Amino acid sequence: MYTGDDLLALGYRPDKWFKEALRHINREGLQGEVLMQYLASVAPRTVEMREEPLPFYQNIRAETPEEQANVDSVLTTMAALMRTPTLVAGAVMPDACPTGGIGQIPVGGVAVAKNAIHPAMHSADICCSVMMTNLGQADPQQVLNAALSVTHFGGGGRERFSELPKGLQEEMGYNRFLQTERSMAFARQHLGTQGDGNHFLFVGRSEQTGETVMVTHHGSRGLGAYLYSQGMKVAEGFRKQIAPRALEKNAWIPYDTDEGRDYWEALQLVRAWTKLNHTVIHEATAQKLRLEPLLRFWNEHNFVFREGDLFYHAKGATPLDDKFVPDSYEGLRLVPLNMREPVLVVRGETSETNLGFAPHGAGRNVSRSQHIRSLGHKTHQEVFAEETQGLDVRFYSGNIDISELPSAYKNAQTVQAQMQEFGLGEVLDRILPYGCIMAGDWEKDAPWRKKRQAKQAQNTKQGKLGKERKRK
Repeated sequence: MYTGDDLLALGYRPDKWFKEALRHINREGLQGEVLMQYLASVAPRTVEMREEPLPFYQNIRAETPEEQANVDSVLTTMAALMRTPTLVAGAVMPDACPTGGIGQIPVGGVAVAKNAIHPAMHSADICCSVMMTNLGQADPQQVLNAALSVTHFGGGGRERFSELPKGLQEEMGYNRFLQTERSMAFARQHLGTQGDGNHFLFVGRSEQTGETVMVTHHGSRGLGAYLYSQGMKVAEGFRKQIAPRALEKNAWIPYDTDEGRDYWEALQLVRAWTKLNHTVIHEATAQKLRLEPLLRFWNEHNFVFREGDLFYHAKGATPLDDKFVPDSYEGLRLVPLNMREPVLVVRGETSETNLGFAPHGAGRNVSRSQHIRSLGHKTHQEVFAEETQGLDVRFYSGNIDISELPSAYKNAQTVQAQMQEFGLGEVLDRILPYGCIMAGDWEKDAPWRKKRQAKQAQNTKQGKLGKERKRK
């Protein structure tokens, strides 16, 4: 009678296929060459990393030494990524910047995989997206005031801002990745919230019409982060079986498995939740103002898009092609830049080099911490006053976050010029900035941080007392 130890001795890695295979082997009494042929037919086949990276399209060009260092890093990590055996095409956008270690998809990266979904290539902020609402001749200041009263930035959620639709709850309940109570809690409590980081609520005027427009930018909050964590666990299980030499961050779920199909459906449910999350904030703002919106549309820029057996992973890249955006409005897309620059309204077509995508506009040349250190000779209030002059900028937490001010981001004119140079969408309108709301440094006054600071202060005080005793 064959056991799992026998299969291990033959060099197979243990997984769920062992149980059924052993049952079949022992029931049929397989031995010798027949046994080996059967095992070869049912055991997962391992695939190797490519020796050389697959070529990818470089829709980016450095114009300063700082940009050159960033571009070099982007191309290095993208080249390592393109050794992944599932990938068949790739591209980088003008606002690209690295995130994580070598081989991890950069922000502004597009990676096309065959029959595979790579959770790390859409990251924890699944379906990070933008939505705009045209509020006609509304006063921008009143719109910002109303929006501030209904939105929520920072960590955690809030109770009962809006009801989660019953249909969406039921669909989540059928999905293996989203049916847990924790997932449901995130879906309920984070509805109507925008998170932190570079997420924002922006108010401005259309350059074409002068009408007031509100734009929100955020992802799927705790719900998406939870799905990502579950997806990474499943992908790692497949990686160990079928591609043990692949980077852990580039693990994938084969789409032609039950897990793959369920994960794809989970992504669509998270997409629906995220669109709803934008909508409830826009609706609440309009109701507060007693206004009827003239126009509303949205698009994601951090998601996975499917065409047949090809899966387009866009990490911080805006889909231009309507085939990627089933609820597209006349092919229009939004590309935000920074709080001092317009939000671009663009339209474009797929080309060989853009793969159907445009930038998402928010890349950096240096990390947040590097940028903060570079401004260490000024107070946060000085930096804020200089960079937001003429704008109505509010931090929801009440604490300035200088890593989200305009100088933290790539030069907006450079990004726009390279969009035109590389055929990454035509600008049809610009939403000129009036002001915006962001989370700010919401962790500065967090209870856990205050507790840690108090403990550090106590330890320092005790250390000083100890030294004084020794002197005496």
